[in-house]
Amino acid sequence: MKSIEVEGKTVEDALNKALIELAVERDMVEVEILDRGSKGLFNVIGAKPAKIKVTKKYNYIEEAKNFISNILNCMQINAEIKIEENDDTLKINLSGEKMGIIIGYRGETLDSIQYLVSLVVNKVHDLPHKKVILDTENYRSKREETLKGVAIKTANKVRKTGKTFKLEPMNPYERRIIHSSLQDNKYVHTYSEGEEPFRRIVIELKKD
Repeated sequence: MKSIEVEGKTVEDALNKALIELAVERDMVEVEILDRGSKGLFNVIGAKPAKIKVTKKYNYIEEAKNFISNILNCMQINAEIKIEENDDTLKINLSGEKMGIIIGYRGETLDSIQYLVSLVVNKVHDLPHKKVILDTENYRSKREETLKGVAIKTANKVRKTGKTFKLEPMNPYERRIIHSSLQDNKYVHTYSEGEEPFRRIVIELKKD
């Protein structure tokens, strides 16, 4: 986080100088008064300037946007970046052309970028952790509906045939969707097996 020390006739004067230099608003900085200064005799003799230290507050949105912009530039992709900060979550949505490249095979590229953004915005360990959700073209919700359909369809196969089915390897987020979709199913139960990144869900018939 960038800090500068500034002098002025008064604390307020020094603060205004700092805000101009940092190009920020008052609520975006923290101020430490190093010396309030003094007017001196007749406001001239022995006058001493005020001195303050101004630190720019950590901005999760700015950090995320700058990092994603650099990634998009490297990939030669033009996209609009919209970020919402709600409590402990950063919701990031990308829109534009070539979003299929951003999504990648079954969302692998999207997940990788999301992971990297999370590392970047949470690099200051003394600050609250922010969960990052990166999406484009409503891929997350579409994928969730697809996985729910796979879960129900596979559960019906297991019930009908009595055979155990193993799904394709999935990331933890997708596995949670499958588990959640079938947790109240009367006929089957689920569990995960294997090591990342090849960990997969097993769906089998419940025993009487």
